[in-house]
Amino acid sequence: MVGALKRWWFPPIPLRRIDVLRVIVYLFLPLDMLLFTGSVWGHTQATSVYQPVLLARLLHLPGATQALVYPLFAIVVVAALIAATGRLPRAAGFVAALGYLQWAMLAMSYGKVDHDHLALIVALFVLPTVGRTSEEAAGWAVRCVQIAVVATYFLSAYAKIRHGGWEWPNGATFQWAIARRGTFFGHFVADIPGALLIGQWLVLLAETVSPVVLFVRGRALYTGVAFFLGFHLMTWAVITIHFLPHVICLAAFLPLERLPIAGKRARRGAAGQAAPVVRGEPVEPVP
Repeated sequence: MVGALKRWWFPPIPLRRIDVLRVIVYLFLPLDMLLFTGSVWGHTQATSVYQPVLLARLLHLPGATQALVYPLFAIVVVAALIAATGRLPRAAGFVAALGYLQWAMLAMSYGKVDHDHLALIVALFVLPTVGRTSEEAAGWAVRCVQIAVVATYFLSAYAKIRHGGWEWPNGATFQWAIARRGTFFGHFVADIPGALLIGQWLVLLAETVSPVVLFVRGRALYTGVAFFLGFHLMTWAVITIHFLPHVICLAAFLPLERLPIAGKRARRGAAGQAAPVVRGEPVEPVP
């Protein structure tokens, strides 16, 4: 039992998957800070409406000011770009993680909390823990990101019923959303009898059973990932909600080491010596 649990938490993952995941995650940060959490820039003059989230309150973090926001943005971007190259993965990675966490808390302390950033923040904190030769450490980091992705779905389903009750899947939830921010395609779907009600139940059920993807592999795993990618694509097409910070973390379920970007990993130690390449990578990617 203990051995099976250890294998599940520390599956041997090719280190090249971490290389590609680093590139995806770290290069996404500047885009996120400019577009998706870019509201921080406008909060520098809104000190009166600063209501810090729990962690910010516990740490007594200040609100957004120009003296904080501009240096924080520069530090995170520089650290992320360095970490994306694979150099100084621990130092640059943790600087990017801590800096972006503060940035995200600033973004979420002036209004609603966007749960699409949970997996991204977890990824930022676990990627720097991966060494240069340990496939088990890589497996643990990937598993943590996968759990964060699934937790986002499952806890979202829980929140829907906790706060909206069974009226969420049985009511006019999607109709209300389309009336507020629906697209041409969204209004087209809304005119199909029963389509929105079926969609509400499908979303709730899919989020509830999402933990299944943690325990399958191969074609079943890829089908699950494709389903959730399609789900986010549909959400964007209907009501222009993209969840992109969360979507990029679905890459943790995929065999990224097979992409051309992975190339041949040249792992070097601190003294500049080539680290040994671990062979015998599994044919089927570990979920």
